[in-house]
Amino acid sequence: MKKGNPIALLPIGVFLVLYLGLGIVYEYVMKIPMGFYNIPIVIAFLAAILVACLQNRKVKFDDKLAIMAQGLADKNIITMLLIFMVAGSFVGVVGRSSAESVAYFMLSLIPAKFAVAVLFVVACFVSTAMGTSVGTITLIVPISVAVSAASGFSLPLCVGSVMGGAMFGDNLSFISDTTIAACNGQGCAMKDKFRENFKIALPPALVTLVLILVLSFRTELNGTVSQDYNLIQIIPYVLVLIGGIIGINVFVVLLAGIASGAVIMIATGQMAAVDLLSSMGAGAAGMFETSMVAILVSAMCALIREYGGFDAMLSFIHKIFKGKKGGQLGMGLLVGAMDVATANNTVAIVMANPIAYEMAEEYDITPRKAASILDTFSCVFQGVIPYGAQMLVALSAAQELGYELSAFQVIPNLFYPGFLLISSLIFIYFVPSKSRKEMMGK
Repeated sequence: MKKGNPIALLPIGVFLVLYLGLGIVYEYVMKIPMGFYNIPIVIAFLAAILVACLQNRKVKFDDKLAIMAQGLADKNIITMLLIFMVAGSFVGVVGRSSAESVAYFMLSLIPAKFAVAVLFVVACFVSTAMGTSVGTITLIVPISVAVSAASGFSLPLCVGSVMGGAMFGDNLSFISDTTIAACNGQGCAMKDKFRENFKIALPPALVTLVLILVLSFRTELNGTVSQDYNLIQIIPYVLVLIGGIIGINVFVVLLAGIASGAVIMIATGQMAAVDLLSSMGAGAAGMFETSMVAILVSAMCALIREYGGFDAMLSFIHKIFKGKKGGQLGMGLLVGAMDVATANNTVAIVMANPIAYEMAEEYDITPRKAASILDTFSCVFQGVIPYGAQMLVALSAAQELGYELSAFQVIPNLFYPGFLLISSLIFIYFVPSKSRKEMMGK
C-alpha cells in the first residue's frame, strides 16, 4: 500500500463545498426556489478535477491525463454508461403517455391509498431480479411521477419509495455487481452472503412499507385518480417489468422495451416513423449530465488514489477501530467513506476489499459477514448521497417528464436506507456473530 496522503483528499472537499455547500445556501439560506437544482454538478466536478491536477507537481500533466484515462477503463463504468444511454433511449421512445398509462392502469386495479406502497414493493422485486438499482429507477420513476400527478401523493415520497425499493434489490440480488464484488473479494459463496444479508435487509423493508402505508392513509387525495389510459401503451413497461422480475439481462430488457415501444407508438399514430430516431436521441441526450458525472468521478478518483488519498483514508479507519464489533463498524464506515468519495457502490467495494479482508482476519469476522457489511453499508450511503447515479437518474427521469425535483426534496423520503443502517448497527452490536476461524475450518 502506498504512503497515505490526506491532502490528496482535497478535491473531494472542494466538490462538497461547491455542490452541497452552495446547494444548502441557495435552498435554505437564500430561499431560492429549486436552489439546489441550480448548482451545476458537472462544473463542481470539473473544479474538483482542476484542484486534483494542480496537486502533486512531481507528476507531469500528461501523466495525470494517463492516470485519469486508466480510471475510466473499468468495466463497471462502461456498463453504467451504456445503461444510461439505452435507458434514456427507452424513455425517449415510450414517452410520457406510456408512463401515465401504466400509472392509471395500476391505480384502476388497486385502491388509490396503496399506490405508493405498490411502487415500493414493485421496485424491490424488479431490482432483485435485474440486479441493478439504476435500471430499476429508470424504469419505475416515470411511473411514480405519473402516480403522483394523478393521485396527489407527494412526488418526493413516490420517488423516494422507488429509490428505497431499488436499493433493497441492489443489496440482495445474486446478479448485482455489488454482490459479485463483495463475495469475490471476501471469498464467500453468494448464497451464504444472501442468507446473512436477507435477515438484515428484510426488517427495514417491512418497516418502510408500514411507514409508507401510514403516510399514505394520512394523505388527502386531490380529486379522482381514475383517468383514461391506453392498454396498448402499457406493453413496453409490462415487458421490461416481467423481464426484470424473471432475471433477464438489463440490456436485453431495455432493448425489448425500445423495440416494442417503437412499434406501438408508430402503429397507434402517437409518433411518426421519421421522428423515432430523433426521439431516441433526445432521450439519450437527457442522460448527458448523469453520464458526465460518472466519467468525471472516475477520473478524479483515479488521481486521488494515485496521490495516496484513499490509502490515508484506509489507514485511518484501520487503526482507530478496536474489537470485533468495532472492526465490523469500521469496515462499514470504510466502504461508506469510499462510496461518498467515488459515488459508486461497486467501485467502493472493490477499493475497500483488500483492507477489509485484512480487517476480517484481524477482527475474526466471517467472510460472509464481511461481504454482507460491505454490500449493505455501500448501499446505505449510495442510496442517499445527492450526487450518486441513483439520485441523478431519478431526478433526470422526473425532469424528462416535465417535473422539477431536487435531491434535498427526495432525501427526507428515503426511508429504507435509514432503516437499513439501523438494522445493520443492531446486528453488529446486539446479535452475536460466528467465529471466522470456525467457519473457515468447516
